[in-house]
Amino acid sequence: MRKNIKVTEGIFPMPVLMIATYNEDDSVNVMNAAWGTMLERDQVMLNLTETHKTVQNIKERKAFTVSIADSKHVKEADYFGVVSGNNTPDKFAKSGLSYSKSENVDAPIINEFPMCLECEFIEYGDCGVIGRVVNVSADENVMQGDNVDISKVSAIAFDPYTHGYYKVTERVGNAFKDGFELK
Repeated sequence: MRKNIKVTEGIFPMPVLMIATYNEDDSVNVMNAAWGTMLERDQVMLNLTETHKTVQNIKERKAFTVSIADSKHVKEADYFGVVSGNNTPDKFAKSGLSYSKSENVDAPIINEFPMCLECEFIEYGDCGVIGRVVNVSADENVMQGDNVDISKVSAIAFDPYTHGYYKVTERVGNAFKDGFELK
């Protein structure tokens, strides 16, 4: 039997994405965003309102990075979501995390997060920010040869129903293969 429930962000789990930009004074700004996805193989879409300091920075600097938050940094990731860069300009410094300047775009890479997509700003529209991914980097600790091992990333996902964060680690099947058993 099924039960009707509250309408909310019902497609879950939602990725916990750390969107990083530079402020006008070159300090680092990071926000937590769960409403983001791949639009095409080399494009991301982030459903962000223009009131975010991050969106203002993206439009000004024409670049941003998207890092995958991990279970080791839940507290910092949540902090970037509950504190606004509009009222706390030094929020990144207070997080205790570190960054490196991207060699590909005018945006910071947060060193502690295991994966990062470096993006050029394309446009802002009804769905938010669209960017072109020009480089993807991953910490060597999460690699298996030339591939990312998602179980080592320990990515976290957001559950909009309980407001919980969950670790994504266990492989349960093989894409583009297991379904052939039903042919």
